[in-house]
Amino acid sequence: MTENHRIEYKRELTGNLEKEVVAFLNAREGGVLYIGIDDDGKAVGVPNCDQVQLIIKDRLKNNIQPSIMGLFEILHEKHDDKDVIRLTVAGGLEKPYYLKKYGMTEKGCFLRIGSASEPMPREMIEAFYGKRIRNTIGRIESPRHDLTFEQLKIYYDTKDLQLNNAFMKNLELLTPEGKPSYAAYLLADENGASFQIAKYAGTDRVNLIENRDYGRCSLVKALKAMLDRVNVENTVYTKIGYPLRKEREMIDSIAMREAIINAVAHNDYSYGATPKVEFFADRAEVTSMGGLPYGVTETDFFGGYSVPRNKELMRVLRDLEIVEHLGSGVPRILKAYGQQAFEIRESYLRGNRPTLPSIFPAV
Repeated sequence: MTENHRIEYKRELTGNLEKEVVAFLNAREGGVLYIGIDDDGKAVGVPNCDQVQLIIKDRLKNNIQPSIMGLFEILHEKHDDKDVIRLTVAGGLEKPYYLKKYGMTEKGCFLRIGSASEPMPREMIEAFYGKRIRNTIGRIESPRHDLTFEQLKIYYDTKDLQLNNAFMKNLELLTPEGKPSYAAYLLADENGASFQIAKYAGTDRVNLIENRDYGRCSLVKALKAMLDRVNVENTVYTKIGYPLRKEREMIDSIAMREAIINAVAHNDYSYGATPKVEFFADRAEVTSMGGLPYGVTETDFFGGYSVPRNKELMRVLRDLEIVEHLGSGVPRILKAYGQQAFEIRESYLRGNRPTLPSIFPAV
């Protein structure tokens, strides 16, 4: 690979790291920055890799605004037996992002142009700011302030992570005014969010035979319950033949899991609606409300570019290892079913999964 508008190489950690990250944040597609690889694409390695990762996280957390927690991930990789750091950055929804030191100025805002990070013109800064999405669940105040988080603490404990008394601030679950946000409300032990799994006898919504609510609790608990239920529903068909027995799932389990996780993580909760999963006689549908995030085209979406709509939820799901890597979900679904599996509308995004006829070929 060579450097381009989405890939940047750095031989070592330098003082302009934040500048490069800001440029990727302000780009529609985000980007990937490798540390420990020179300009020619040759791996040279990073000494004290674990320590450098902590330094990077601290610098990005403290030197860039608006907050980008949940919009990047840092991975340790091996390239030619050398330790290399891969920093993946998603395109953000609160553009323009800028260096805290210089503010929202031409010295603080950058945009990726080709393989370089260039200062953003004043006119573009003003245009981005005018379109900034403010109605996010991190800014919407929770309808209740008496929130408890025992379920969330248990999930963090199982990963050997501790939530101290300042966890709401650390996880960015407070509005700019310091009140519990709607993201906190969704992660709390009790809330009004309803996550539905419905089952129909036929190929339409006329004959409903089962409808279960997995909500009213922490979003993490609801998501895990939904995934468990879908695993039970996803029947494995077996065909005995010579010389081997072959099994096929009704629906590709990896694609289905990714579809549900993506629906929950990227749903636009400011609509007041929640994701739903529906099983029909010939397919399963997973619906996420809100359509594509602002500024994301269908080409971006199918290209696997990650723009987390709810960065607070994404951060928690990644802490708990429910989400593996930024932008990995849609490519896995596409691998199993292709673009025809998706139905994209302005107010919702739906993944239609064909069942037995197309994924259980004759053996």
